[in-house]
Amino acid sequence: MKKVEIFDPAMCCATGVCGPSVDPDLTRLASTVYSLEQKNVDITRYNLANDPAAFSDNEKVNKVLHEKGPDALPITLLGDEVVKVGSYPSNDEFAEWLDMRAEELTQKPRVRVSVKLD
Repeated sequence: MKKVEIFDPAMCCATGVCGPSVDPDLTRLASTVYSLEQKNVDITRYNLANDPAAFSDNEKVNKVLHEKGPDALPITLLGDEVVKVGSYPSNDEFAEWLDMRAEELTQKPRVRVSVKLD
């Protein structure tokens, strides 16, 4: 399975729930990333404010930023290729790239709980 890397603009949190208003796209993305991690997909997000070296060390991301400036963020890489610039991937795009159904990215994990009553 291919590695997914998302290079976010500088922001205080990756979930979209901080600040005066909630960003539903960031909330969806955080949930999708969590679902993919639970499926053992190799996915990493880098925040420009916290991980500037990841941006400068990645030749392809660095090139996009030099050509288009910071408005190009977010940038998504699949494997070693830039697949999305300027907006976050949709669940349909993730599903296509990773050969899975989009519904798998919105399912809540099932947890088995056992209760011992005395």
